Amino acid sequence: MDRHEIEGHEVIEGEVKATGNGAHVLVPKDWRGADVKIIRTSEPTE
Repeated sequence: MDRHEIEGHEVIEGEVKATGNGAHVLVPKDWRGADVKIIRTSEPTE
């Protein structure tokens, strides 16, 4: 596993869920309009 260091304001943990031909991660509504970074921390189970 690689190690990455990023600066930010808040961290949440969640699960990627299938949506149509892709997938999504839900974040709080008050994050709308903010820049975010998604980091995969485990291998996909499918």
